[in-house]
Amino acid sequence: MEESVAEIDTNAVRQRLEDERTRLERDIFERTQGDEATQTVDPVTEISGPGVEDADDADALSDNERNQGIVDAERETLAQINTALQRLDEGKYGICARCGKPIPPRRLEAIPYATLCVEDQALAEHQVGGR
Repeated sequence: MEESVAEIDTNAVRQRLEDERTRLERDIFERTQGDEATQTVDPVTEISGPGVEDADDADALSDNERNQGIVDAERETLAQINTALQRLDEGKYGICARCGKPIPPRRLEAIPYATLCVEDQALAEHQVGGR
């Protein structure tokens, strides 16, 4: 068990997670600040008539919903990154939180914030989907 975990370059992992955390925080900030900026009244839309305004409102609503979905997903990833950093600090990084077995290095390379091995991740997704 220790052999697989020992192969992990914790400094490189920490840097990668911190870089991704910084990127996500910046993106979330920019997206949420952009929402507030688009709430202002556009004088052109105000005088264009109800048909154009309704279409613009529908487009804005669709854009806002799409943007909110992206922000929600980014916040979830950010929480997972913070958990991975905490596990790194505790010496638990690379160990499945459910079964205690090492998470394969290839999985951690693909998803550095993974806390479950492939089998337990599939089980967790099946349980969520089955509710």
